[in-house]
Amino acid sequence: MYYPDEIVEEVLRSNNIVDVVGEHVRLTKRGANHFGLCPFHNEKTGSFSVSERKQMFYCFGCHAGGNAATFLMKYENCSFQEALQQLADRAGIRLPQPQYSEEQERQQKQRARLFEVNKETAVYYYRLLRSQKGRRGWKYLTDRGLSPEIIGRFGLGYADGAGSDLVKHLRELHFTDEEILGAGVAAFDEKRGLHDKFWNRVMFPIQDLNRRVIGFGGRVMGDGKPKYLNSPETEIFNKRRNLYGLHLARRGRSGRFILCEGYMDVIAMHQAGFTEAVASLGTAFTEGQASLLKRYAPELLLAYDSDNAGIGAALRNIRILNDAGMTARVIHMEPCKDPDEFIKTLGAEAFAERIRDAQNSFFFSLDMAQRDYDLRDPAGRTRFQQETARRLTGFTDALERENYMHEAANRYHIPYEALRTEVGRYGLVASGTASSRSGTLPVQQEPERRDDAAGSPAAEIPAAQNSGPGGRRGGRRITVDAALRRDERLLLSALSEDSSLLAPLQAYLEPSDFSEGTARGCAEAVWKKAGSPDASVSAASVIASFETEEEQEEAASLFSAVLPPDTDEKARARALRDAAVSVLSASVKRMRDDMSGGGLLRMAGRKKQLEKLMKKSSL
Repeated sequence: MYYPDEIVEEVLRSNNIVDVVGEHVRLTKRGANHFGLCPFHNEKTGSFSVSERKQMFYCFGCHAGGNAATFLMKYENCSFQEALQQLADRAGIRLPQPQYSEEQERQQKQRARLFEVNKETAVYYYRLLRSQKGRRGWKYLTDRGLSPEIIGRFGLGYADGAGSDLVKHLRELHFTDEEILGAGVAAFDEKRGLHDKFWNRVMFPIQDLNRRVIGFGGRVMGDGKPKYLNSPETEIFNKRRNLYGLHLARRGRSGRFILCEGYMDVIAMHQAGFTEAVASLGTAFTEGQASLLKRYAPELLLAYDSDNAGIGAALRNIRILNDAGMTARVIHMEPCKDPDEFIKTLGAEAFAERIRDAQNSFFFSLDMAQRDYDLRDPAGRTRFQQETARRLTGFTDALERENYMHEAANRYHIPYEALRTEVGRYGLVASGTASSRSGTLPVQQEPERRDDAAGSPAAEIPAAQNSGPGGRRGGRRITVDAALRRDERLLLSALSEDSSLLAPLQAYLEPSDFSEGTARGCAEAVWKKAGSPDASVSAASVIASFETEEEQEEAASLFSAVLPPDTDEKARARALRDAAVSVLSASVKRMRDDMSGGGLLRMAGRKKQLEKLMKKSSL
């Protein structure tokens, strides 16, 4: 379903986003923008920014963002059509009937049918759990200490699988075999035909952020294998981009999430009042899941099993979270195995105390590394201290590095001056191999937020300056990809502020030079403006061109960067040139990695453009 672009733009132009948001959030003008307390997460310092010039909002705390329609969708939990209708009514505009292309209509119907299959499957399992056939499942859940209320809140069910009763039920509801199989709730083989995928299992419906059932996890009753069985990935279910319990946890106001290993841990924690708990979906935690969590909270606590496997997973996830720019802390489970056992054995108050005492992830990693060294032996102790120094070079912010050096020296009984000298030695080695661009300006965007009161929309974080893979900038660990993203943000944000930049940028860059996904989609929309009579760039209309809430928030973040207000024109032009070099360099590298087809010839052409751009001092 879609409306013509000109209709969407007319509706958005006819509604000042400051007025729309101001009806729900108290805003105060500060500089060019308006600020207030974010309605989408709990905070004490206003990090929620509304730009009248760009007609968009962005929260530097939870990363929610978009245009006026996106705001209403999030605030009132409504669809895009409903939000646009509200804005049209507000402006006295009559909307035409929504239009579909043939392919869009087919895809929309297909996705809608898959959601319906999953919804009816969840209802079927839910009812079966409460019937005579589901007594075994009900006993298992209640024996695990779950109350009827929490069982209902998570929509838990039971699959007995007798005679493929689910497939039969769904066929009676007029779903086709293709739809049933496509939803992942059934399997097919030549011997049995289409049959239930789950049987003799307690069922955990998995919901997306819009509370739609997208898949299932099933825990076997007894000693069957596998212990847990999950739905396969489908058109509507991507395990790497969703988390169990996030649809409930994101409503919390704690400013954090607690990442667990399993469904039962999440449910037990919610029942005990820790409603910020989530878990990955039968796979290892991914960069995509870290990015998803970062949109709603800056901090993550790890509540993993206390065995070696749990510790290994925690160490791996700390690296992923650091690369995503999230603060991580580790909750110690000893003497229990996992959060579920801990809460049952020691109680919720004891767990709340463990949360307060959760360990800084850097020192947790060092504590685990310390096990590999014989500290009774001077040689072993020296090697551990050298490893400590090497890891401390990851902090490129001078104050943060200094604080961590002092703490490390105290914790591990290392002479401070010797540690400082060793860190300096490792830092020199690292700087000799790291790539960087000097003279780059800071970009005013996403402030550091170690706690709620620390956030300030005026905080400046350096951008467009690589410190090498795995380095840190502004006190955060980042990757080269993160630096590239900042440069893409700077260019797109600058274009939304000044459309005259489009012509000089087009002389060197193409939309395909931007990272695949939302950034490239934004660039394509902006570049398209060059051929139109109105060459102005509307961030609000570009945001509206994306279908999902997640894509719109991502697009809003790409238009959220601004240079400090005291930046002169010469420095601004130089910063934009540096950002353009970064984007084009990354594009050439991608071409080099993929030399299929006519890639070699195209890469040669783009390299020439890069050489020309690097010779310029500014745009």
